[in-house]
Amino acid sequence: MSVWIAFLLTLCAGLATGIGSAIAFFANHTNKKFLSFALGVSAGVMIYVSFVEILHGAQIGLDELLGPRTGKAVCALAFFGGMLLSAVIDKLVPSYENPHEVKSLESMGRGGNSRSRLMRTGILTALVVGIHNFPEGIATFMASMDSPQIGIAIAVAIAIHNIPEGIAVSVPVYFATQSRKKAFWYSFLSGLAEPVGALAGYLVLMPFMSPLMLNCIFAVVAGIMVFISLDELLPAAEEYGEHHISIYGLLFGMAVMAVSLILLA
Repeated sequence: MSVWIAFLLTLCAGLATGIGSAIAFFANHTNKKFLSFALGVSAGVMIYVSFVEILHGAQIGLDELLGPRTGKAVCALAFFGGMLLSAVIDKLVPSYENPHEVKSLESMGRGGNSRSRLMRTGILTALVVGIHNFPEGIATFMASMDSPQIGIAIAVAIAIHNIPEGIAVSVPVYFATQSRKKAFWYSFLSGLAEPVGALAGYLVLMPFMSPLMLNCIFAVVAGIMVFISLDELLPAAEEYGEHHISIYGLLFGMAVMAVSLILLA
């Protein structure tokens, strides 16, 4: 896939935070059931494609390059290394400012939150979203470079994932400033970390790219995506709605991904 198309997919996924901002402005309440199902779908897509396509392909490539035993060992190390990278980033984020702590329009609109505290929360959340989106941008870009159908699927899944993050950024800023313009721009700019991550991945990694490094990167990407799904998407889906709604979304996302890969094979 063209570098520019891969970058465009990553840009669109990152800027989906703006959709969350728009929802926050024009909705009177948070449609929790729909959001729960959508986050479940996103998790299902990412988990299925990580194990069935990305990790599987990386393991085959590493087996051919290094032999079965060494190839599987390197693949496993890279996969769990991707998980560890995401876990470290997540651990460094204070829980109150973490964009994956569920926030709704109703809860943020209640009294008891001073404007200065809400503004601080919005700014910190924007910074945190940017930090989280950086490795996601690398993951989306690298997957898109390898396969068009996988790149599109991951970009859509990441975009869905970014919608509640856009809400998390824009709502406190809006209630603090009463300015939709400021709230939108904070939310919009936080999503730019995704294409910045893609650009960094391209500039830093591509000059040193080899079949061995490429397959290791894909294993790392699979680890990042599985961690995001299990640590962020599914818990948020359950918090926004009923347990069964998120699971139905998860299964639906997996089924859609499976069918799409069959049709596009």
